[in-house]
Amino acid sequence: QVQLVESGGGLEQAGGSLRLSCYATGFAFGLTGMGWYRQAPGRQRELVATITSGGATTNYADSVKGRFTISRDNAKNTVFLQMNSLKPEDTAAYYCNTRFSDFKWGQGTQVTVSS
Repeated sequence: QVQLVESGGGLEQAGGSLRLSCYATGFAFGLTGMGWYRQAPGRQRELVATITSGGATTNYADSVKGRFTISRDNAKNTVFLQMNSLKPEDTAAYYCNTRFSDFKWGQGTQVTVSS
């Protein structure tokens, strides 16, 4: 059974940093490209960042490029999202999934950035 468990969100001031973690089980994590997504109230879920299975290649949405960094530890079945220079518009629930959102969504972790 696939499980995606996100953590690390919270309330942060603009300009601050947060590090999100996603622990994934139930599939071949080390062979699977992963992504971080976010959904703000009243908006569609959007893809924020992706990383290939071995971690060699990453891609970012223009809105977070240069501020967010995705990484992974395949030995720990975990993917991370380091978020720096946070902005109020980064406020959203953040989720991880495969690059093609193959699995049922986890509970997400809420990030709130105050101005």
